[in-house]
Amino acid sequence: MQRMKNQRRKDTPKNPEEVKKTRREQEKETNLDSWVPRTSTGKAVKAREITDIDFILDQGQSILEPEITDTLLQVETDLLLIGQSRGKFGGGQRRVFRQTQKKTREGNKPKFATMAVVGDKNGHVGVGIGKAKETVPAREKAMRQAKLNIVKIRRGCGGWQCNCKEPHTIPFEVSGKCGSVEITLIPAPKGKGLCIHSECAKVLEMAGIKDVWSKTRGQTKNRVNLLFACEKALKQLSQVKVLSRLEQEMQITEGKAKAKNKVESKEEAKVEAAKKEENGTKTE
Repeated sequence: MQRMKNQRRKDTPKNPEEVKKTRREQEKETNLDSWVPRTSTGKAVKAREITDIDFILDQGQSILEPEITDTLLQVETDLLLIGQSRGKFGGGQRRVFRQTQKKTREGNKPKFATMAVVGDKNGHVGVGIGKAKETVPAREKAMRQAKLNIVKIRRGCGGWQCNCKEPHTIPFEVSGKCGSVEITLIPAPKGKGLCIHSECAKVLEMAGIKDVWSKTRGQTKNRVNLLFACEKALKQLSQVKVLSRLEQEMQITEGKAKAKNKVESKEEAKVEAAKKEENGTKTE
């Protein structure tokens, strides 16, 4: 009996976060098993005819079912702090839900809004907003909308101070605007980090971007417009035409970054060493 109890204690995770993750994974598996697709792309994904989400995005097809992203990507979800801050005179921390009220004869009718971000941290990200009379339906709507709005993001090594040839930042400067808020993303060298608003940093992390500089203008305290402007700036990356020569120099990757083999990395190191030797002989 004691051995059985000890085995149960070892098998059960101690952290509550691990318990939540296991429950979410189990719920996700059950939802996918009971999923009955309604669209042609959903049926093709269910039948394993489409195994890559980039195939759907390259053809310009719209994703109308959130289960498509769940099956083709291992996504992570996070809620963004867009609500009012608690405490007197707004001294507390901001909340996930933004609450508004409608004045009627019957009384106040509250409504909640929240924003969610979804991504695989490897070139795919989506942002969605959900509104409802209660908090749980608003959160579910936001996550569903974020999975439907998933897009591919270009990454590269566009910083003039860096020449690492790894897709750790954006390849060139882009900007996005929503309302009065305008945000500009600038490529940064490796190790600089995300020099941007904390909520926009969550979006960039989900996209797989590790280093970036930023500039903002307008009414930036409206976080909804700020996040939508950041999303538009990321979409602008894939709309700019780039020469093939620059793609190789800046190591621009769109979507998933392919892992390099050891043989390829060794060959690249040999080529760089040969170039350095040539430059050294020329200077002598």
